[in-house]
Amino acid sequence: MLRGYVAVVGAVNVDIRGRSYAGLIPGDSNPGAVHLSMGGVGRNIAHDLRLLEVPVGMLTVLGDDPWADQAEASCRALGIDLSRALRVPGARTGAYLCIAGPDGDMALAVCDTDIAAALTPETLEARLDWLNGAEAVVFDGNLSEESVAFLAERCVSPLFADPVSVRKALRLRPALGRLRVLKPNRLEAEALSGEAEPLEAARALHGMGVGLACVSDGARGLAWADGSGSGRIPCPPTKLVDATGGGDAMMAALVRAHLDGMDRPDALRFALAAASLAVEHPGSIDPALSLHRVRARLAAWNAQSELAGGMTI
Repeated sequence: MLRGYVAVVGAVNVDIRGRSYAGLIPGDSNPGAVHLSMGGVGRNIAHDLRLLEVPVGMLTVLGDDPWADQAEASCRALGIDLSRALRVPGARTGAYLCIAGPDGDMALAVCDTDIAAALTPETLEARLDWLNGAEAVVFDGNLSEESVAFLAERCVSPLFADPVSVRKALRLRPALGRLRVLKPNRLEAEALSGEAEPLEAARALHGMGVGLACVSDGARGLAWADGSGSGRIPCPPTKLVDATGGGDAMMAALVRAHLDGMDRPDALRFALAAASLAVEHPGSIDPALSLHRVRARLAAWNAQSELAGGMTI
């Protein structure tokens, strides 16, 4: 049983996700399926952390609309503590619109998170004792650069960050030297480091002060760099259904691995196993994700890798 809690600072959105049945035709109406669910990078990470049996509190901003009510109800059902969240009168709750091709990989997305501007340094200051009491603080790139800088300067808990997007990744620059873990995808890593190749980007980010730079690279697995070295790890065997939630599950698993004191190779494989399960489910969250399933996927992958002659680290 974990003793402490993890604080997540970031966005709660309504996710509207469309997946076409055939190849996307730009400028045309594409037949497909549309799903609506609660999301946001911060909330997705918090949700996955709860599925991995981690106590979680979330600092976020909700609007004055039915979607905010739905977000609060879903978090309560999951056991995510929203007692420190803000509710802004007259504002609209964040929304995320994503279009994927028939392979489940995202083709285009629009994210409306203007409401996250209410997560100001003053808001964080008022909750600093709670943040500093956490076993880890996870934040996403929806925060302003000023709020990111505040966390870097005033928060003493280990910091984990997800850039969210290429444009928002640049907001994380003030915190790079304070981050225990940074988990960008390859495009976000390139925006921050100037290196297009994921392994070189991970090495560059570590050189910029990041404790562990963990660059997710889709079906190619991940590239990583920290004080012990650097390398690549391929994905476990995976049947891709929807790539949307892979990065969020990976971050949640990296946090869980940190709390459990896993060594670096085990932590990275554990994170990839969680991401592998997440992308086999439609939508950003696999509600069946669990410690048992992640450990089982990891054990099967390790056994297969040993038969094949080992795993590259």
